[in-house]
Amino acid sequence: MLGYTIAHPPNPERYTEFYILGPEGKAADYPQELGVGEEGRVIVGIVNREQAALSYRLEIRTDGVISGGIEGVQLEPDQKWEEEVAFILDRIGDQQKVEFLLYRQGEDEVYESLYLWVDVEDVAA
Repeated sequence: MLGYTIAHPPNPERYTEFYILGPEGKAADYPQELGVGEEGRVIVGIVNREQAALSYRLEIRTDGVISGGIEGVQLEPDQKWEEEVAFILDRIGDQQKVEFLLYRQGEDEVYESLYLWVDVEDVAA
């Protein structure tokens, strides 16, 4: 019985890893300054540690407005998903918030969220 308890803890921790990386796959070099209409890119990662297969939805918002997303990311327990995603900011201004919102299957409330602050300049200037 002791061997079973050690190999299969009674209450395994359940969570989802959610992260963003810079374009080179490191936790650095995130887009901080872009021109109006210029594409910013990051790598988004999800790792299912929920002990059950789940479907996730990613939503990207720029200054509170939905600007993109990915539906139906299906992950088995301990499976990892990483994909490069792009976003475009279309107005000039400092400290514009780019949010990456993660939802679990069938849920309307945000499960996890991450964000970047990006300064946007006029490329013609």
